[in-house]
Amino acid sequence: MKIEQDFVKVDSRNRITIPKKLAKKLAHLYKIHEKNGTIILEPIQEIPKEEKWLFDSKNKVIVDELKMALKQSANIDVGSLKNI
Repeated sequence: MKIEQDFVKVDSRNRITIPKKLAKKLAHLYKIHEKNGTIILEPIQEIPKEEKWLFDSKNKVIVDELKMALKQSANIDVGSLKNI
């Protein structure tokens, strides 16, 4: 795996610009932190507002039921429905 690297400077407003050729390959949201002097950009996936309820711990029973229903629907033989 080839590692691409560029050198960047912090500008007068303490900003760093990610080079265009690198930015095109990256996701849009990041968590940024520093560890032992290294800046780490960690990609994050934002959950759409209408799906956030799925990740609320008080909805665990509903989510478990949804998962079970999805597994059951995956086992349906669609071919047998064509004769109906």
